[in-house]
Order: sequence, then structure tokens, then C-alpha cells
Amino acid sequence: MTRINSVAELEELRKGILSKKDPDKPCIAICAGISCLGLGNGDVISAFKEEIRKRSLEAEVDVIATGCHGFCEKGPIVVINPEEICYLEVKPEDVPEIISQTVIEKKVINRLVYTDPLSGEKATHMSEIPFYKNQMRVLIGHNSKINPKSIEDYLAMGGYSALAKALLGMSPVQVLDEIKKANLRGRGGGGFPAGSKWETTRNAPEEVKYVIVNAHEGEPGAFMDRALFQGNPHSVLEGLMIGAYAIGSHQGFIYTRHDTPELRKNLDIALAQAEEYGLLGKNILGSGFDLKVEVHFDVGIFVSGESSALMRSIEGKVPEPRPKYIRTSVSGIWDRPSNLNNVETWANVPLIISRGSEWYNSIGTERSKGTKLISLSGHVCNSAVVEVPMGTSLRDIVYDFGGGIPNGKKLKAIHFGGPMGGTIPESLIDNPLDFDVLSKLGASMGAGDMLMMDEDTCLVEVARYFLDFLSGESCGKCVPCREGIRQMLNILTNMTKGKGVEGDIELLEELSEVIGEAALCSLGRSVQKPLLSMLKHFRDEFEAHIKEQRCPAHSCK
Repeated sequence: MTRINSVAELEELRKGILSKKDPDKPCIAICAGISCLGLGNGDVISAFKEEIRKRSLEAEVDVIATGCHGFCEKGPIVVINPEEICYLEVKPEDVPEIISQTVIEKKVINRLVYTDPLSGEKATHMSEIPFYKNQMRVLIGHNSKINPKSIEDYLAMGGYSALAKALLGMSPVQVLDEIKKANLRGRGGGGFPAGSKWETTRNAPEEVKYVIVNAHEGEPGAFMDRALFQGNPHSVLEGLMIGAYAIGSHQGFIYTRHDTPELRKNLDIALAQAEEYGLLGKNILGSGFDLKVEVHFDVGIFVSGESSALMRSIEGKVPEPRPKYIRTSVSGIWDRPSNLNNVETWANVPLIISRGSEWYNSIGTERSKGTKLISLSGHVCNSAVVEVPMGTSLRDIVYDFGGGIPNGKKLKAIHFGGPMGGTIPESLIDNPLDFDVLSKLGASMGAGDMLMMDEDTCLVEVARYFLDFLSGESCGKCVPCREGIRQMLNILTNMTKGKGVEGDIELLEELSEVIGEAALCSLGRSVQKPLLSMLKHFRDEFEAHIKEQRCPAHSCK
């Protein structure tokens, strides 16, 4: 690799990469997302490589393991480019036929393409499959086309042009203003305006500042960030670099899970390639701007994803949260200003800088702009990662992308945001995907995980499950969280065993109020949210467990 010292050299490199690419050369893109890994795509990848070797086609056919394609329910997924022929649920024994029939003879294998479960109609190309064609995949759409281990693939699709534009054509203040004008809101849970957060860190008096990618994603049922980061790590790195430039930071950190080896591998390669090309390190693109990025891994506990706990972990300390009145934007890592955004937030930044805030503002609702990655899980036909414009109806997400509820069951409720999120009943699913609308309904969007629950789900048991999880994950530093969760868990456990008594619901509400006000960090202050949202919409179900010793869902024994 040759170090790039200017924008002209970057564009010359990009032209060189594109000139060497044959647009007609077959490329077999195999999903290597977390779900497909679990479904045996490693054997599929090996089978393709072996078949290509047997036929001596190494120079004529490319095989790449890509990031998540999104349609997790139908994995392993294989896409034959440039035709974009999409095969679902591929097995190793299908590989010889795919090579001979599709790659060599250009014929479609009908049994492997998408078949509509109702009409029986088949869809050959990704763009024709209803799951894909109705999305707006500006963040995750390249996952099926690029090798996440290749910076050249990212450069070929225009990668790092936004960084060049920011460093050589805009001042830090202009970059900051563009993010503010785009109304980009943090995708990590709270929906706080990213530009305002950046500005606070930039204006903090301390000279040394830090920027951080929160890639912890510890919520059960949340796998959007990993799908994006593992599949296109350079998009996140480019956003981080632009943010660092705007804020005035020369040190970045990536905090991620220790148990995602493929993400770690792709990330290490991406950082090394960016440094070798001179897109990371000293005097980036000859701009005079320097940035160093380090990767840190969690210690396997949920609370380490909380902002202040995460920063303590980076310092090498026990990941215990600090009081919320200490603003990490002003006093974070080593008491210095530290700006933390999640993976999806950073990935939006290059798009905003390259396409402009007006383009970004044209997508979404009045106060919730852009697209949103959503992970669908629970009682839904399609477990998946989807990307839709803000404002999309929840009903459309459940039925058009999720495929509805399996086994002919009825949807009972949707839960957002994992163990610290909120639940809404089926009667409210015509509301839009919007930060403020969902917050008013008592079900904050969180990072974007949606858990569907059918008519046989007991909400008392779900509330108990979440508190059981949080009881084990609380750092134990403050009494309200440590002891309060245990008491709430005991009450709900008794209710599911038919041992609930009059006054239990009121006691749960009182404990919720105390914990919410007195807990040290956002974990403790949010543990009551799932329970309170369920009591708001399904109070009669809790009362039935106490007054009638009966579980309306016929779930509790």
C-alpha cells in the first residue's frame, strides 16, 4: 500500500481501483453475519472456495464473505453479482449446482430463490424480494456487495470522500453546523441531538478531548450495530474521523464486545489498512489533522455499555457508572471531555457530509430524521435487521418486513429497547417509528430492537425475566438499584407462582418511583420502564395473577 498524502492522490487511487474491477466478473457474496454464522455459513463459504479451486476458476470468479444481508430468517444467504441473484437457505450440497448452473451457465435455480408464502410467486433478485425492495438501505445496503476486510472495496464505492471533503473543504465549525442542521439524533437510545453533544465537547475548556464509538450493544435482541460494523467498518471509522475533526479530538476509542471474534477481526484489519494508506494517524490527507484510534473490549457485563462505566473501563478500572450529574461530554475519560456515540450514529456522519443536511432532512419525520436500523426478534416470522425511514408505521415493520406473527397467532404487544425499554399493545401499532411519539407512549425506541410478543405471552413473566436479567447485571454500587431490583423481582416471581397478594402492584409502583429517582446511573433509573409500561397497558393481567390466581395467557404454571 502507498500512503495517500492529498485528496488528488486519494482520487487517483480510487480511479485505479475502479479501473482494475471488471463489472462483469462474477462475484459470489456470502453473508457472514452473526445469524448466518450460526446457521452454518462457514461450511457454505468453504464449499464455494473448494468448488472454485476444483474447477480452476480462481482467476475468473471472486468469492467474498460479507457482512449481514439483513434477512436473517432465510440464511445462509448467497448473492451472485453483478446480476444480484439472491439464493436463500443455501446448503453446502447446493454449491456445485450454483457454480455450474448460475455462475457458468447463467441459469437461475428456482428452488433456491425467494418464494412468496401466500402467492407462491418467486423473486430472483434482491431488489425484487419484498423484504428488501421496500426498505431504504442507505447504511447497510452495501453489505451484500463489499468485502469488509478490503479497504479497496470501500474506496471503490466512494469511501473516505466525505472525510476528504471535511478536512480539506470545511472548517471544524462548518462540519459541526452541518451535523446540527441535519438534526441527527443519537441512535444509541436517548435520541439526543448529536450536534449539540459534539458542541458541548468541542467548547469544553480542556484541550485534550476524546471521541468514542460505543459498539457494546449488550441488549438481548439487539444486533443492528454488529450487522453494520462487522459488514462495513470503514463507514463507522470515517464518521468517527470526521467527528474528531469537528470536535478537536486527536484520540479515538472503539469500545466493543469481547465475544464477537469476526467483528474484532474485521475491525483490526480496517484500522491497519486505514493507517497504511495514511487515512488514519499523522497528517491525514496532508491536512495537518492527526487521529489515533484504539480498540477496547468489555469484561462481559451489561452495565459496561453505560456511558460513564464504559469510560471507566477504557481507563482500566472496574466498569462502574458515575453519578449522572457528571457530564461525560465535559468530564469523561481521565476527566477530560469525551464524546460518545453509537455505531449507527457515527455511520450516518459521512452520508450527511457527502450528500448534505438538506438531503438528510428530506428523510423521516419533523423531529426524527434519516433512516433507522431495526432488529426484529421474538414472535415474528422474519428475524431480521431492517433499515427504514423514520416515520414508517410500526404495523408495516411488523407485517411487511417482519412477515407477521407465526403459527396464525395474534400480535399482543411490541417491546422496544431491551430490559430498560417499554412495551406497547397491538392497538398502538399504527403509530410511526419516531423518537418522540414512542417516548410519549412509554416505549422509547432505544437502540432499535423490537421484540414481538404473541397472544400466548404473559407480560408478568416478561417483566420478571427483564428484572432477573438486570438483577444479575447491576454493578451493585448503589443500594436503590441493587436491592430495589431484587425486591421487585421477588414480588413478580411470587406473582408468576400464584403467590401474589393485594398491594403488590402498588408496591411495585412505589419501588419503581424510588429506584428511578435515587439510582446512580441510567441503568438503575430505567429498570422500571418495562414494568411501568406493562402496568399502563396490561394492568388487568397483573391483577388477574393476584386476585384470581390466574394467568390469562395460560403461561405461568
